[in-house]
Amino acid sequence: MDGPMVLLTLVIAILIMIYLTGKVKVNAFLVLLGIAMFTGLVSGLGSVKTAQTIADGFGATLRSIGIVIALGTIIGYILERTGGALSMAEALLKLVGRKRVPEAMTSIGYVVSIPVFCDSGFIIINPLNKALTKAAGLSMATTAIALSTGLYATHTLVPPTPGPIAVAGNLGADLGLVILFGLIAAVPAAFAGLLYAKYIGSKIYVEPPKVEYDYEELKKKYGSMPPASRAFLSLIIPIILIVLKSVAEFPSKPFGQGLHVDVIRFLGDPIIALFIGMLVSFTLIKKLDETVYGPEGWIGEALKDASIIILITGAVGSFGAVIRATGIGDYIGSAVSQMGGGAIVGLLLAFGIAALLKTAQGSSTVSLITTSAIMASLLPVFGLSSQMGRVLTTLAIGAGSMVVSHANDSYFWVVTLFSGMAPTQGFKTQTLATLVEGLVAIAAVLIMSFLLL
Repeated sequence: MDGPMVLLTLVIAILIMIYLTGKVKVNAFLVLLGIAMFTGLVSGLGSVKTAQTIADGFGATLRSIGIVIALGTIIGYILERTGGALSMAEALLKLVGRKRVPEAMTSIGYVVSIPVFCDSGFIIINPLNKALTKAAGLSMATTAIALSTGLYATHTLVPPTPGPIAVAGNLGADLGLVILFGLIAAVPAAFAGLLYAKYIGSKIYVEPPKVEYDYEELKKKYGSMPPASRAFLSLIIPIILIVLKSVAEFPSKPFGQGLHVDVIRFLGDPIIALFIGMLVSFTLIKKLDETVYGPEGWIGEALKDASIIILITGAVGSFGAVIRATGIGDYIGSAVSQMGGGAIVGLLLAFGIAALLKTAQGSSTVSLITTSAIMASLLPVFGLSSQMGRVLTTLAIGAGSMVVSHANDSYFWVVTLFSGMAPTQGFKTQTLATLVEGLVAIAAVLIMSFLLL
């Protein structure tokens, strides 16, 4: 099949995916597996090669990131269930100050959502947010959106949240560099969310819902919460180890060579680093028994959540492998070279595809992973096949997956319902805030590209 027809097949496949996941609500794993088969067969790969490519793509993807996603999910789950996430929030609140509630909520969200899913993080922190908002006499629209956008920034840009991990794996990006530059790009994104929260809060007053717990009662609800220092360590240790490995592998060899570098590279391997982080998170648990490690315990529940993401990631790996096998990258590369496209065009394309998928079907995770599969074969086309190019493409996809959170996104309903906002208020607050946040995030990525590529 010639290039234009293969491209048309890919477009049709994406439209089918959007319709089935966004409108019909079919499970994303089944849809992605189905469109991988559809793309392979219609584009002329043949039945045997299509089946083999799907299997190879699935296995190759999970070989590199399946365990990492599982371990990251376990750490986040333990922080959530032990009260460790709330303990970190309390420490950040003391640092920022109770009188600066919006700033505190943004800071708390920025940190908590690195290991914890943004919707879970919002639910955990929301009682604290309501109590502080009531005491300060602020609009819930201000503080809820400050918390929401703080959570959203790192949820889509910074591993070990599973979405960014999967994107980095699909694109072959160095995880340590993704963490480092993701943390940087998330700062202006979260700050933009904070500014918009303050602006919209001055226009829309939302009375804080009834406070079930004041601040002290909220802490008692969790019992004796673990120390914030230990909660932070379960997150900071693996991040430092992964980043150190990335630095050790710079071409300039800043740490030299020898046994110590081999040790750094071993400990900084994402699997080893996150396994260590998981062991540290176990110290937050009061009693390590079957309620924690049993089949129906915390770890079992965390792995059930992780398995959904792992299967979707594997299916996207299959889809990506089929796309590469069709040769669509060569066709697009030829077309782009004639138009004079470069890295900026590639980053904007990654952002645009992710934004389209996010807006159409609602899930940031599906948007992240699917876009990475599409972009993987296009990296050389846009001059983004260098290590830094892969990192920036990962972040561009993350920025696009923020745009926008509306009625087809479960996070939209978490934010609006738990904050006492009507859906119409949610569109003016949460939806527009995530648009602003995503645009600022891609602007930050583009600035990085001018400096680093």
